Amino acid sequence: MKAAFNLLVALFGMWLLWSGHYTPLLVSIGLVSCLGVVLLCQRMGIVDREALPLDLTWRTLRYIPWLALEVVKSNLDLARRVLSPRMPISPQLIELQATQKTDLGLVTLANSITLTPSTVTIEATSDGRLVVHALASDIAEDLLKGEMDRRVTRVEGSVAGTMENTA
Repeated sequence: MKAAFNLLVALFGMWLLWSGHYTPLLVSIGLVSCLGVVLLCQRMGIVDREALPLDLTWRTLRYIPWLALEVVKSNLDLARRVLSPRMPISPQLIELQATQKTDLGLVTLANSITLTPSTVTIEATSDGRLVVHALASDIAEDLLKGEMDRRVTRVEGSVAGTMENTA
C-alpha cells in the first residue's frame, strides 16, 4: 500500500510540474488520472519497492554529479585520442563481475558504463557478469579497478536487502 501511495504522489507531482495548469477542474482530472494509473498498476501486480525506490533518491543525487564529471573527463580523453594520432587506441573486450544485488543496480551500472564515452556495455547477465568494450587498455584498467561498481553498489545500499526479501 505504501508503494502505491508513493507512486501516486510521484505521478501526481510530475503531472503538476509538466501540465502547468492549476485550475481546480484540471487538477482534479489529473489526480483522478494518476489514481487510475496506480490502480491499473496494482491490478497488474507491478507496484513494489523496486518500481519506485524512493530510498535511493538521496544516494542517487550524490552519484549523479560524480558520473557527470566522469562523462566530462571521458569526453575530453576521447577528443584527445581522436585529435592526436599518437594517443593509444587498442580496443578490447573485458569482463566485469558486478557486485549489485538487484536488477536495478545492475542496469544502473551497465548504463553508467555505456554513458561514459569510450566504453559500451555489450552484455549483462542475471548473475552480474558484464561484457564491456573499451577503446583502450588504460580505460579498461580503470573499469577493472571497480570504482564505478563500488559507487553504484553504494547507491543501491541497504535497499537491496529489502528488495530481495520482498521479491
